[in-house]
This record gives sequence, structure tokens and C-alpha cells, in this order.
Amino acid sequence: MPTALVALVVAGLAVSAWTPHDRTTWLLETVWVLLGLPLAVLFRRRFPLTNLLCCLLAAHALVLAVGGHYTYAQVPVGDWVRDGLGLARNPYDRFGHLMQGFVPAVLVREVLSRTSPLRGSRWLAPLTVCACLAFSALFEMFEWAAAVIGGHSADAFLATQGDVWDTQWDMFCALIGATLSVVLLSRAHDRQLDALRSEGSGSEGPGKDVR
Repeated sequence: MPTALVALVVAGLAVSAWTPHDRTTWLLETVWVLLGLPLAVLFRRRFPLTNLLCCLLAAHALVLAVGGHYTYAQVPVGDWVRDGLGLARNPYDRFGHLMQGFVPAVLVREVLSRTSPLRGSRWLAPLTVCACLAFSALFEMFEWAAAVIGGHSADAFLATQGDVWDTQWDMFCALIGATLSVVLLSRAHDRQLDALRSEGSGSEGPGKDVR
């Protein structure tokens, strides 16, 4: 990941960690960034990512940092949208789960294209979407576990805002995000993957592990 994007994400995390609404919620929301960013930096020479993926990962990290700071039900920009459009709830949570499908779709697609025989296969798109939906379901189980363990203290993390169908909506938003990502970004992503391979950085072939 480019140094400028790493610095941007680190700065976003630092700002979001300053007196968050709920410290536990902040940690639960940003744990993916806290784990993923060091890995992206550590392996950026052995497995360099496309610029498209790096930018999307950075954007998603900032979305998570904002949600962690305010809690998804209380992000100010979500309140403005809710009031402006006359919605019943703060929509930032829906946006966050849309991103939960949109960004991981490019990550999954990149890993599968570079390390499996699926490059150029008609199965790449549906398997990418299925992987993102599976991750969304896993995340909902993670939220469920947090609710069982934390009780009412996990309410800010769940951000259901009184919607009994919140879990289903979250997974549906992730499904929409992953599908849109595959439809809208596949061609641009393929061009960047081809450029990466031509530069010799992505010389791993289909079905081969990156060494």
C-alpha cells in the first residue's frame, strides 16, 4: 500500500480514537483495520496490491473509523441525510454494510485472480460475490457473539436502531455492494492486474502460490 495512503489511514485511526463515543465499539469496528493495515504494509513487496484496491481499502478503513468513533447510529452526516430525506433512521449503518460488500469484492477478486485458476473464468464473479456474502454473514455472527457476551453494552456496536430485520438488511446491503463492485469495477481492475503482471510484480500465474 502506498505510503501516503498508509499515513492517511493511520491519521484517521488516531483522530477516531480520540474520545470516541464508546471505546469498546471503536475497537470492535476498527479491529479489521488494526489487523489488516500492518499485513498490507508487511507484504507490499511480496504481494503488491493494485492502486484501485489500495484506494478502496483506505476509503473503507476511514468509513470504519468514523463509524467506530460516533457509533453507526449517531454519525452526524447520517443524521443530516436522515433529516434531509425524511428517513426513519440514520443510514450510515446501511452505507457501511454496502461498503462491506463493495470493497472486499475487489480484494477477493484480486486474490483469486492472482493465486487460483479462476483468472478469466466465468465463475470468478459469482464466487467473489458469494465470498463477500459469506463474510457478511460471518460478521453478523460476530455481532451476535458480541451481543451475547456484552449484553446491553453491545447495543452501540449492533446499531440496529429498533429494526428487527437489521441483520437481514445488513447482509442484503453487502450483497448489493459486492454485486455493484463486480459489475462496475471488473474491467478497470483487470487492466490494473495486467499492468501489475507486466511490471513483473505480479508474476504469479493462475493456480500458483505467491513466493
